[in-house]
Amino acid sequence: MEESVVKVEHLSHRYNVQWAIKDINFEIKRKRTLGLLGSNGAGKSTTMNIMCGVLNQTEGEVYINGINLREHPVEAKKHIGFLPQKPPLYPDLTVDEYLTHCALMRQMDKSQVKTAVEKAKSRCGIAHFSKRLIRNLSGGYQQRVGIAQAIVHNPKFVVLDEPTNGLDPNQIIEIRHLIKEIATEHSVMLSTHILSEVQATCDDIEMIEHGKVVFSGTMEDFNNYMEPNTFIVVMERPPSLEVLTQIPGITHVEHITNTRYRMQFSSSQDITKTMIELSVTNNWRLHEIILERDSLDSVFAQLSGKNIHK
Repeated sequence: MEESVVKVEHLSHRYNVQWAIKDINFEIKRKRTLGLLGSNGAGKSTTMNIMCGVLNQTEGEVYINGINLREHPVEAKKHIGFLPQKPPLYPDLTVDEYLTHCALMRQMDKSQVKTAVEKAKSRCGIAHFSKRLIRNLSGGYQQRVGIAQAIVHNPKFVVLDEPTNGLDPNQIIEIRHLIKEIATEHSVMLSTHILSEVQATCDDIEMIEHGKVVFSGTMEDFNNYMEPNTFIVVMERPPSLEVLTQIPGITHVEHITNTRYRMQFSSSQDITKTMIELSVTNNWRLHEIILERDSLDSVFAQLSGKNIHK
């Protein structure tokens, strides 16, 4: 049975009378990357801050490497690496000075600090900036330094809050590759409101909306949920838009070219079979049918509205 590095059980928290999160449950396995998804105000930050020991929960428990975070915070935090949305950098220090400081703050043995710093720099691709002041690094490389401080003490669990926020497209691709590389040795949680980030980097998904989990599963589970709801048809002799719109189950028809149409459907019946039969009967000369999946954003909206939990 695959080992769980993190367990979140019946986690709830409220500020005054308002519950920010309610009855959150999930696990993170060894060397897996979990995407914590939610819109602004959904409860992501509350969940993440509790899991990092920044905030004490109202109810429920968090276990890091089998250690109860609330009962043994110092011991549990030794296994956590955290990159906040704004990296906690000291711009007037060099990369070496900063990472050494972070390693010592994590109470690492002084004899192991230099080796740990070198390894973190190497993994994050910043070894050639060892003596550079952090203020003189680009945004992308400053983010790499932030990730390096989160892994310098070789934690079991690494938490990254919006790690690609504010980066240009090339920097985003580089950070995505880095996250995947880190996940080969650590369990990672990526907090974001951008669905494409999770799709590009994560193995598992927890979606939170209004403080409750609306989806819990693997990336494969999520992709399977994205059932087709439109298709493209190519017909040599298509009928009028009115005729196509009147087909049972069809809710909308978009004319793309003289022979190509996008058709939206809601019926659970085999719409492709219906189209083929009608084409044969009416000599529409159907050449091609291409099913299209919902966009990620559309699925997120559906899940948020329906409160589905898989």
